[in-house]
Amino acid sequence: MSILDIDFVRNQFPAFSEPSLQGQAFFENAGGSYTCKPVIDRLFRFYTQRKVQPYAPYEASTLGGAEMDEARLRLAAMMGVDTDELSFGPSTTQNTYVLAQAFRQFMSPGDAIVVTNQDHEANSGPWRRLADDGIEVREWMLDPQTGHLDPADLENLLDDKVRLVCFPHCSNVVGEINPVSQITSIAHAAGAFVCVDGVSYAPHGFPNVGELGPDIYLFSSYKTYGPHQGVMVIRRALGERLPNQGHYFNAGDLYKRFTPAGPDHAQIAASAGMADYVDLLCDHHGGPDTGAAARAGFVHDLMRAHEVALLQPLLDAVKDRNDVRLIGPAQAEGRAPTVALQLNRAAEPVAAELVQHGIMAGGGDFYAVRALEALGVDPESGVLRLSFTHYTSQAEVTQLMDALDHVL
Repeated sequence: MSILDIDFVRNQFPAFSEPSLQGQAFFENAGGSYTCKPVIDRLFRFYTQRKVQPYAPYEASTLGGAEMDEARLRLAAMMGVDTDELSFGPSTTQNTYVLAQAFRQFMSPGDAIVVTNQDHEANSGPWRRLADDGIEVREWMLDPQTGHLDPADLENLLDDKVRLVCFPHCSNVVGEINPVSQITSIAHAAGAFVCVDGVSYAPHGFPNVGELGPDIYLFSSYKTYGPHQGVMVIRRALGERLPNQGHYFNAGDLYKRFTPAGPDHAQIAASAGMADYVDLLCDHHGGPDTGAAARAGFVHDLMRAHEVALLQPLLDAVKDRNDVRLIGPAQAEGRAPTVALQLNRAAEPVAAELVQHGIMAGGGDFYAVRALEALGVDPESGVLRLSFTHYTSQAEVTQLMDALDHVL
C-alpha cells in the first residue's frame, strides 16, 4: 500500500501556509477541520461568478446549478449510493431534527426506537423527544468502564415493536469505531431501520454507505475539509416511505423530501471540492483509475493507515499515566484519532495552558454529556480532547506529547 505523502497533503490546505497559524499544531479537528483548497476555490468562484438563483437558462445560473448537481453526483458515487439518496442541509443537527419529525408522523404510540448514551446529543436528543408522542425509547448503554457498545446488548433490546436503531459510527469522546455492518444486520433482522451518525468517523475517510448497509447516514462537511453543511444519505426504501417534510410539490424528489430549508447554493456547489480533493490524493498516490467508490476507498485506507501510525505513540504516552484516564480503546487500529482524557482537574483551563506550547485543543463536554455521565466523568469538568486527522504530521504529534508532559 502507498504511504501518505504528508507534504503533498499539507500543500492542499492553505491553513498550513497561513502566517497567523505558524507554530501552532491543530488538535481540535473533531470540532471542525481545516478546509482544502479545492473547496475554497469553488466557493470563491461561485460567489464571484455564479451567485445568482441557479437552474435558470442564462449561463451564470446554469453553471451554478450544474455545480450543485455535481456535488451530489460525485459525493453519492464515492459513498456507493444513488445520487438522489444524498442531500444537503444546514447542519447534521438540523437534518436529524427533520428526520425525527418524519418518524414522529411515521410511527405510532407503542412503537419503539433504540438510542445510545454514547452519542453526541445531535443523534440522541431529537429521537428521545419522540417519547412525548408515546414512542417507547430504549437505551443501548455503553460499558461505564470502557465506553464500548456491545452488539449483544442491542439484541436484548430488539423485538417487533422497534422501528429504528440510532447509533454513532464513532463517538466523539470514546473514539472507538463501532461495527456498522454487524449492528445494521442485527437491527435489520429484527425489522428495524438504522440511522448512523458518521460525524466523528467521516473525517477519517469517506465511508461506503452502500456496503455498510444503514438506511440513514449523516455527517458534517465542515469536518471533512469542506463548507458548513450537513450531508445526509437516506436510502430509497426508507426515504420514499417516510412522510415528506419539504414543500408538497417537491415530494417526488427524494433529495428534497427532508430538506425543508432553502439550500445554501454556494456551499453545496463548493462541496464538490471534497471530491476534487479525494481525486487529487488518489491520483498522486497511484490509486485506481476508475470507480468513484473504489477511489474513495483507496484514499480512506491511505488516511487511516497514516492516522493509526501517528495515533499509537500518543495512546502509549497517555494510557498508563496516573494523572489521566484515557477514554476508549488503547489500540489505534480500533479507534479514530479522537483522544479524550479525564483529568484530575477541569479540562478547559488545561487546554488554555496548551496554547502556550503551540497546541490548539479543546476542553469540555463536547455535547456528549450523556456519554460522559455514563463514564463517571463530571461534565462540568469535562475532558481534554486531542483530535487530529490525516493532514497532521509526526512533528506535530511530538509537539503535542512534549506539551502534555509540561502541562500535566
